[in-house]
Order: sequence, then C-alpha cells, then structure tokens
Amino acid sequence: MLGMALAALDSTILATAIPQIVGDLGGFAVFSWLFSGYLLAVTVTLPVYGKLSDIFGRKPILITGIALFLVGSLACAGAWNMASLIAFRVVQGLGGGALQGTVQTIAADLYPMRERPKIQARLSSVWAASAVAGPALGGLLAAYADWRWIFLINVPVGAVALWLIVRHFSEEGRSRPGPGARPPVDWPGALAIFACGGLLLTALVQGGVAWAWLSTPSLLLFAGSAGCAALTVLIERRAAEPIIPGWVWRRRTISAVNLALGALGLLMVAPTVFLPTYAQSVLGLGPIAAGFVLSVMTLSWPVSAALSSHVYNRLGIRTCAMLGIGAAALVLLAFPLLPYPGAAWQPALIMLALGATLGLFQLPLIIGVQSSVGYTERGTATASILFCRQVGQSLGAALFGALANATLNDRLAHAPSGIRSGLPGDLDAVSRALEHPGGLTAQATDYLRRAVDTTVDHVYLGAAAAAALALLALLLAPRRFPVHTDAGGTGTGTGSGSGSGEPDGT
Repeated sequence: MLGMALAALDSTILATAIPQIVGDLGGFAVFSWLFSGYLLAVTVTLPVYGKLSDIFGRKPILITGIALFLVGSLACAGAWNMASLIAFRVVQGLGGGALQGTVQTIAADLYPMRERPKIQARLSSVWAASAVAGPALGGLLAAYADWRWIFLINVPVGAVALWLIVRHFSEEGRSRPGPGARPPVDWPGALAIFACGGLLLTALVQGGVAWAWLSTPSLLLFAGSAGCAALTVLIERRAAEPIIPGWVWRRRTISAVNLALGALGLLMVAPTVFLPTYAQSVLGLGPIAAGFVLSVMTLSWPVSAALSSHVYNRLGIRTCAMLGIGAAALVLLAFPLLPYPGAAWQPALIMLALGATLGLFQLPLIIGVQSSVGYTERGTATASILFCRQVGQSLGAALFGALANATLNDRLAHAPSGIRSGLPGDLDAVSRALEHPGGLTAQATDYLRRAVDTTVDHVYLGAAAAAALALLALLLAPRRFPVHTDAGGTGTGTGSGSGSGEPDGT
C-alpha cells in the first residue's frame, strides 16, 4: 500500500502546483509534458516489467521500481528548468510502471481468491485517499513551502516502503525458474515496444493540441508507430520468451478483458478530464469544490469492489462485470439529463453511482484474469490488462478532446451575432474566461456556460458508448472463467463452480 501510495499521490498532488512551477521555471508552452512524459513512461514499461517479474520474481522488480521512482523524485526536486523537470518526470514514470503492475500482481500471489477483493479494495482506498488529500497537500506545499517539497515528500514514504519490502516480503517456495533455467530477456522486443508505444502515445497526447491531427508531425508519428508495431510482431514471434507473448491474445479470457479494460480507460476520460471543467465553468465552483465532485467516485469505487465478491460468487465473474458496466452506461446517460445550471450535489451523486458500478466491473475482471494463470504468467497477464487500460485512456483523451472541440466550435459558430465577436475560441480559453467573467456581458457568460454544458453532455454520451463497447467485449469472454491450480484458491471464487481450464487457455 505504501508503494502504491507513491504512484497514487504523484498523480494528484502535482496539478495544483503547476502555476508555481511555471512561475519559477518558465516553460508554460510545454508544461503539459510533466503529465504526458510520466504517462508515456508508465504505459510503455508496464508489459516489460510484467514479463521481468515473471522471470526474476516480484520483489527485485518492485524494489527497482521504488528506487527509480525515488531517484526521479529527488532529481525533480533539484530541477533547474522545465526541460530538466520533464526529463526527471520520465525517470519517475519508469519507476511508476513497475509499481502499478507489480503491486497488483503481488496481491494475487499472496492472497486466495476469497480474500482478494478485500485486499484489492484496500489498494483502491490508497487511490481514494490520494484523490482527496493529494490536491490539498499539493496546494499547501506550493503556497506555504516550496513546490519542490511535492517531490521530496515521496522520499520518506518510499524509504519506509523499501524497508518493509526488503525485510518482510519473501518469495520463497514460488515456482519461478531458477537462475540456470531462466530464459534470455527479450531486450529487442522491449525496445520495439518502447518505440511503438512512445510514438503512438505521443501522437495521441499531442495531436490536436500541439499540432493538427492531419499535420506532418501527426502523420509521421502514426506511420512510425505502425512501422514499429509491425517490427514488434516480427521480433516477438521469433523470441524465445517474448515480452508480449501470443497467448495474451489467444486466450479468450485475457483478450476479452484486455478489450473491456481498454474501453474502461476510454470511458474514464469523461469524469477525470471534463467533469472538473464542468464543475468550475457551469456550476461556478472553485478548484477544491470541483475536485470534491470528482473525488466522491473514488470513495464508492473501493467499497463496491470489496463487496463485489458477494455478487460474482453467486452469478459468476462475467455476469457481475456485465451488470456493473451496463449500470455504468445508464449512469453516464443520466448526466446529460441534469438541469442547467443545477446544483453541485447532482453531478456528485452521479459520480458516486458511477464509482459503485465500476467497482463491480473492474475488480472481478482483474481477479478473474489473475486466477486463470499460474505464477510464471501472472505478471505478464496483469500488466497486459493495465497496459490496455492506459492506452485506452490516451486514446480517449484524443477522441473526446476532438469531440469536445468540435461541439464547442459549433456552438461558438452559431452564437448570436451580438456576442460572437468577443467570444474565446477553444475550451481552455472558454474556461479561463468563465473563471474571470468581468470582461464578458451577462448574455455572453450565460451562452458560454450553456456551450460548455452541451460540450460535456456530448462527452458523457461518448463515454456511455465506450461502456457499451466494454459490454460487447465481455461477450467474447467465456461464461465461466477458468481457475489455475496455483491461483491461491478454489473454483468457488469465480462463482462458476468449476476449476477447469478453457480449450485455448491454461
């Protein structure tokens, strides 16, 4: 939980200090890479760390991840300009990739299936606590100390986590290959995955922001990622022990969950990226209150996840997940029905319900995949579903960003002629104008608020479509998830009443 707290706090504590960081180091035009660079490093390293943990064990990979994260944190605290800070954030991300995948895998290694929902819920509670405490702590440190303490605070947390893991975590008795029997690491495949993922995610993150979608940089990045993908397939087919083995996609259980979790990443862009804008621009809330509207989702999610075993033990993992994502689609469809301008409790209630439905969806699928494979495949399987979710989130940011801009541009183009000339031109500019509406007439302010309301409504409709895609992906999964003999529990944990494998599975 302490190791997970490093990654969880980092994702929430930094955003509130951006004005102070930019004021000190400059680099306003590229500060978004503080987040994009970290995301790129985490995403492209997830499958690599997953495979390495299957070969060398979880403990050395987790220790390496925490050490890299702490080195990156110390370097970030000493950054002298924005370029150096971005580079050191990438180092942090190299450690964060090991933290996110390995901690989830260890939970499956240590606990039987009956106990796993409670353990995973405790890990989820780390994210919930960070969602609430991170922005407030970041704001306090930036206002009353120095923004560099945002990174230095990781050191004591990481040091205690390292001490506990080195002292108390043992993998003795696990059936991983001995030193002489270990296959060679597929470093060419790892480099090809780095290149493919890096080019693709850069195109998705920066397309439509730093340059137009059909511009030369976008086309070159997409073409480069396609070429690297083809090269990756060739390398992985010839590798003795590929980083992303073919069985990840040949087994129905894992491939269906990969697609469903990718759709979840797509869906999550709506609340995490656009809800704060809605809360501030339409409801007129401050940043802290807007953050609370979003954070209630992280309060209901772990509670629902902890209780999910009562559902999937009776109905089965696939049915439980389908009920969760089906209910999530209905919750997302309810968002456009909210009155204008409405009250803060209304979107907060919807986020509370959304967190409850997604807790029934995500955790059973992760447990189902982890339980369908043995120890020597569990790291790879876990990393694959987390990797697909991260890629889905990057794709969602691009797609929903384009949808939001298209909707808003249409609303601005059809504004009344009397106010059209003084209106800002994009979503960021509209948000800034509504934060300080003194330069706008009452009619213009109301029109812009309604335009943002319509824009976010369309994004939530897109998120509901992503939930429908996840539901369709689950139809590809077997009705009864298989349970491997060393999954740490009996078949009753899946609610299937069977511990047998599937024909194309384990």
